[in-house]
Amino acid sequence: MRVFDKSGFTEGDEGAGRDEERAFSRRAALGRGAGVAAIGLAAALTGAVAAPAAAAAPGWTRRADGGGASGGALPRSVAGIRVPDGEVARRAAAFAREASSETLFNHVMRSYLFGCALFDGRGIPYDRELAFLSAVLHDLGLVEAYRTPDERFELDGADAAQRFLKAQHVPDDRIAVVWDAIALHTNVAIAARKRPEIAMVSVGSGADFSGNGIDRIPSGALEEILGAFPRKGFKQDAVDTMLSLCRTKPMSVLMHPFAEVGRRHIPGFAVPTVEDLVLAAPFTD
Repeated sequence: MRVFDKSGFTEGDEGAGRDEERAFSRRAALGRGAGVAAIGLAAALTGAVAAPAAAAAPGWTRRADGGGASGGALPRSVAGIRVPDGEVARRAAAFAREASSETLFNHVMRSYLFGCALFDGRGIPYDRELAFLSAVLHDLGLVEAYRTPDERFELDGADAAQRFLKAQHVPDDRIAVVWDAIALHTNVAIAARKRPEIAMVSVGSGADFSGNGIDRIPSGALEEILGAFPRKGFKQDAVDTMLSLCRTKPMSVLMHPFAEVGRRHIPGFAVPTVEDLVLAAPFTD
């Protein structure tokens, strides 16, 4: 297949040089971790990945002023969907709001509301407080204050939520549900096989991220949700945040969908593909 770049060169011209540079970078990354057979050992390759330091993702850093989304109490309900107002739920919402930009906080709230709307529409019962806690805390791993150097953002977020809920004396069995919901929320195929509160975060956040399932929400309800928690430039902020993760902790996106964003936008992005990993395995065939 002949590949053309914007200048019109094919892969046999200048494009070939760029392809060779990318291939060399990936080989170098693999060379530092030859024989890696498990994603949990991905940190062994980190030193081989050279990427420019990232600027903070616009709007998705922890706010020094404690502002987050517009202040004040949350609505009691939106589009007929009740927003939990127990003490732990209120503290969780305040914690997420303080940590997040308005754009990110509105996203986690829409994720809760979309998840509820889709599950309520199918008559699926669930624990509303657990669903709310899981949704409102699910993207803490995208906030710089809660990012670790190497873990996937889903795990960073799950761990941050766990620490917060432990400090609120939430029972361990309920914290475990929240942890799973956050850790699995980008893998809907797995999350959908789990209990409803876990599936809801994946379904709700996916609806807001890509629009999947939005057609099943009545137009009036959709408009009310978007009016209560506007998107505020969510698309571009999401792309900027994905690129920030790719630049600052590239091996955390190994075998992760975000890696494709890095490969598209970051020259010489050296995180190996699945093909690279299998071909580098220390076997003859």
